[in-house]
Amino acid sequence: MGHNARTLIWFRDDLRVSDQPALAAAIARGQPVIALYVFNTMGDTRAPGAAFRWKLHGALHNLQAALATLNIPLVLQDGDAAEELETLIQAQRVNAVFWSRRYAPDAVAQDKTIMARLKSLGTTVESFNSKLLAEPWTVKTGAGGSFKVFTPFCRAARSRHSDLRPRPAPDAAIPWEMPPGLGDDLESWGLTPSSPAWTEPDWTKGLAAAWPGGEAAAKARMQAFLEDGFQGYKDGRNLPAAPHVSGLSPYLATGEISPRQARQAALSAAEQAGGALDADFETFERELYWRDFSHNLLFFGDDITTKNHQPKFDAFPWADDEAAFKAWTRGQTGYPIVDAGMRELWHTGYMHNRIRMVTASFLTKHLLIDWRRGEQWFWDTLVDADPASNPANWQWVAGSGADAAPYFRIFNPMTQGAKFDADGQYVRQWVPELAGLPDKHLNTPWEAPAAILEMAGVRLGETYPEPIVDHKAARERALAAYKEIK
Repeated sequence: MGHNARTLIWFRDDLRVSDQPALAAAIARGQPVIALYVFNTMGDTRAPGAAFRWKLHGALHNLQAALATLNIPLVLQDGDAAEELETLIQAQRVNAVFWSRRYAPDAVAQDKTIMARLKSLGTTVESFNSKLLAEPWTVKTGAGGSFKVFTPFCRAARSRHSDLRPRPAPDAAIPWEMPPGLGDDLESWGLTPSSPAWTEPDWTKGLAAAWPGGEAAAKARMQAFLEDGFQGYKDGRNLPAAPHVSGLSPYLATGEISPRQARQAALSAAEQAGGALDADFETFERELYWRDFSHNLLFFGDDITTKNHQPKFDAFPWADDEAAFKAWTRGQTGYPIVDAGMRELWHTGYMHNRIRMVTASFLTKHLLIDWRRGEQWFWDTLVDADPASNPANWQWVAGSGADAAPYFRIFNPMTQGAKFDADGQYVRQWVPELAGLPDKHLNTPWEAPAAILEMAGVRLGETYPEPIVDHKAARERALAAYKEIK
């Protein structure tokens, strides 16, 4: 190893120091270590949406502090990843570069190009798995292909003999003096309202309360879930007002927690409970594998972000209805459970999973609006926007995806509301203008007698919209549209 040479770790969606194999391997080389994060502005991979950019700020801020305790400076650069890497490598005499693997086709292509280029310059380059329990190529069908259906994928992934134990945080690297003025100041990126470069009204207050940044916050979120929510998760995860969700997806998306860490924490809790939580653990682990399955589809698929996984959907007669799309984004469709979800999303950067399915089904089936528009809206407003899960789940609901819900499964927003929000707690929280209605009429205000509406202070068409589409007519229209492409 060269005199005064350094090792570089390139961070992307793995913003933590524990259970971080690329970082551990970099430190183990016994040289001073330098870390790099490049904010992608060149458009060679999918640019992050607004809510995710906000989440990124907290993650990077905390990562910078955590790395400092390991004697590792985090250099922030805005621009083209290949160029920034090469410049830093030359300026800082770097002879090895480590990173965690990504799975979107554009990201894979970028990594391959950069790896080949750096190796041609004589640099050691190694990549590691830090994001998934099972990487796409490790789970094969009997015929050696990739899985298109989740249940056999999950079974095959679970049966692999792989060590899923998370690794502890590494020991500190050799200290070194970073030259002054290297990289950007995080504040200059304008990712949060506190930054002088922020240019829009502050829509982040609800996000800030819900999603503190960093590994410690991710672990605290996991701990809170295990103490209040893990027991009963199997069925309770369908109830939007109940505490039975882990809320880990935003931290998994940035890599502030790893799926191995999440799985291990749940497994330990289940083992301590002596069998009482086994069904809850199995469901939780299954959700982690669903995330892996989405990455499997992304890796082997033909651009699932913009193309229908099932080509027959290319002929689907989507409607071009700007007013309906706008009403959906604002939570003004006249269907209370749909509106509650869309408003929760806007205020917190998050939406309960059951309600994501209901709102997505409403857009693609009741309104016949192309799933890609909904996917893009979620991409911009979700703090957990993930390049695999977001498009895979949208295509699953729309009917165009792998292992999709059958197209004719059209969620009924009234019965979904009555079944999963029986006491109306979720709807009343997010659609307060209906809070005075009795449970019986909460999901169907348009059917409530005039006297009851008046007593609750609800004036349909004024304080709360009439339904923008009739459920029965919309359902029939959707089925007719589906017949056209069969």
